[in-house]
Amino acid sequence: MLIQVLLLIGGFVLLIKGADWLINGASSLARAKNVPDLIIGLTIVAFGTSAPELIVNTVASFEEREELVFGNVIGSNNFNLFLILGVTGLISPLVVQRNTVRKEIPISLVATLILFFLANNFISSESVLTRFDGVILFTLFLAFLVYIKKQLSNKPEESTAEPQEISNLKIAGLVSLGLIGLILGGKLVVDSASNIAGYFGVSEKIIGLTIVAAGTSLPELATSVMAGIKKNADIAVGNIIGSNIFNILLILGSSALVRPLMYDPVFNTDIYLLLGGTIFIMIFMYTGQKMKLDRWEAFVLLTCYLIYTAWLISKEM
Repeated sequence: MLIQVLLLIGGFVLLIKGADWLINGASSLARAKNVPDLIIGLTIVAFGTSAPELIVNTVASFEEREELVFGNVIGSNNFNLFLILGVTGLISPLVVQRNTVRKEIPISLVATLILFFLANNFISSESVLTRFDGVILFTLFLAFLVYIKKQLSNKPEESTAEPQEISNLKIAGLVSLGLIGLILGGKLVVDSASNIAGYFGVSEKIIGLTIVAAGTSLPELATSVMAGIKKNADIAVGNIIGSNIFNILLILGSSALVRPLMYDPVFNTDIYLLLGGTIFIMIFMYTGQKMKLDRWEAFVLLTCYLIYTAWLISKEM
């Protein structure tokens, strides 16, 4: 079992480093080709922070491990919303832009509702996320990218990146290492997580909602905590809300395109928590000091997540 735990940790390390290498290599290539920073941010960096979830879910989908697929995405979103925002808000109260509260957070709420109705498939006796559902989610993801581009195009672009002199060989090496790291890391995480679940007699659902979800959310955790320390609330909150939207529309959309995914309605409870948390964030932003997540509100989020995790574990005992 120790070997499986070490393989799981190694898989997470490969995922994180692979995403980092891929971002560095692809960003260097884009700048060498004079691609604007805006496009780099919308594509390369956005993909890089979602790469761990994307690779893990693609592998799990190929191996027909639906509980890991849904557990990873729903668990990651709850981890992002409750634990990461909770920890970041405790570090520094988060004052966010009006646009985030009025548009991005409601988009996240709508995306979660769409997933709920598509997965439960109320017009059929079988709960499944079909390839057609995957097309719907992926199309909505593309529409979200267009929305982001329009939002950013209304602001003057300020490039702070310094020109980098980097050889084509090094760029190719970084991109290749990144892809290899992501693929191997994703395979290690899925297989070792499944073996650990079998060893302890717990479901892959619980492993996906907790360990795998936390591991694949490490980029978001690091980004938001550092943003909180630097008092950059827009990055901290925008990173979380954007990641949650990406996870549902891009990650689950892509996973369903790989293979139709049987959905276990027991995940509905976890989706209810995600919906409730998103609604509470909206309410928090309009109470007290508007457009601000206070420390006590962040504490509530963090406490809710700890209680939720304890409840998940208790159900398996």
